[in-house]
This record gives sequence, structure tokens and C-alpha cells, in this order.
Amino acid sequence: MRTLMMAGLTSLALSTTSFATELVIPSGTYDLDSTHASVHWKVSHFGLSNYTGRFNRISGTLQLDAENPTASSVSVMIDPTSISTGFPNPEQVDFDAKLSTAPEWFNTGEHPEITFTSTELTMNDDGTGTMTGDLTLMGETRPVTLDVTMNAQLPEHPMREGVAAVGFSATGMIDRTEFGFATGTPAIGSDVELLIEVEFLQQTS
Repeated sequence: MRTLMMAGLTSLALSTTSFATELVIPSGTYDLDSTHASVHWKVSHFGLSNYTGRFNRISGTLQLDAENPTASSVSVMIDPTSISTGFPNPEQVDFDAKLSTAPEWFNTGEHPEITFTSTELTMNDDGTGTMTGDLTLMGETRPVTLDVTMNAQLPEHPMREGVAAVGFSATGMIDRTEFGFATGTPAIGSDVELLIEVEFLQQTS
């Protein structure tokens, strides 16, 4: 295990500089590592602060084209019932459950999934780029563009023998009212900031 970890760390050191122009991991299907993935959101709350929450259950795949990286594609599914706000009094009000199920909020009885499917990817020489895709929220589908950074690529994950890995950070902004989700506006902002961290692991079977 120590040898595997050291090999992986060496790969990390070697693969965080030139990945934008040359991929050292193979083409194929990569599964989202849900234990190392997060989608956080921030929205203005009466202008006093940016209220922050996250979704805890995320799945997805990356179809990686190592020869032509911009031809790669991503699809992600978020379970909105996994919303987590850290509301301080869950024994009094199950605020997360209210947000996920109430008709005026995420209404998961009618809209049980949030999905994103990429349609276009650009990459710069410094490892940054943009990913445009179709976001489906509250039953409405709209194009969304994310600013993406490839953080690292590993021909072999330090903790998973023979499995390649790649990780990304992304940020973006959506107007929730464009998806018919205007509850609480303008006191609760319409612009929602997205902060995304994901790791993908090569499928081995």
C-alpha cells in the first residue's frame, strides 16, 4: 500500500503541470466518486448574507476522450432530497425536508432529480476552460455555462490500484427564476452561485 501511495503521489506531482495540452490518463468511462464530490450553492438572504447549502447525493459519469479532450462529455444527477443547510434547530423544524418536499421549494414529489448534461467543452493551456450544458431543475431545462479547472490527473489513484483518476473544480451562476423557481424573491435572491468539486474514477469492468 505504501508503494502504491508513493507512486500515486509521484504521478500527481508529474501530472499537474502539462495536463491541459496532454492527457496522461486513458480514454474511457469514468464514474463520479460520490465520496469526494460536492455541489454547494449560495444565495442572498435579505442582502444580509449569502445563505449556503449543499447536496449530499451526487452521481454521474465522464466520457473521456484523451486524444481530443474537448470532445469529452459529462452527465451528472443530483438528488435534491439530499439538501443540507445546517439549520440549527432540526428538533423543532426539519428545514431540509421542507426545502426538498414543499411545493413552493424543490417539490421533489414532482421533480425528483436535478440533472446536468454537457454539450460543449473548451480548454485553455493553463488547465482552465468552460463547460456548457443543459441543466434540468424543477422540470425546466436551460443552458448553463460553468468555469472549470482540471486540478490533476493520475494514471493510478494512490488508494486504488490500477485505476486512473481525474479531478475538477467548477463555478457558475444561475438565475433560479428562469427555472420557474421564484419563491421568496426578491428577499431571497434569484441569482444562485454554484461551487462544485468532483473526482472521477476510471471504470475497470
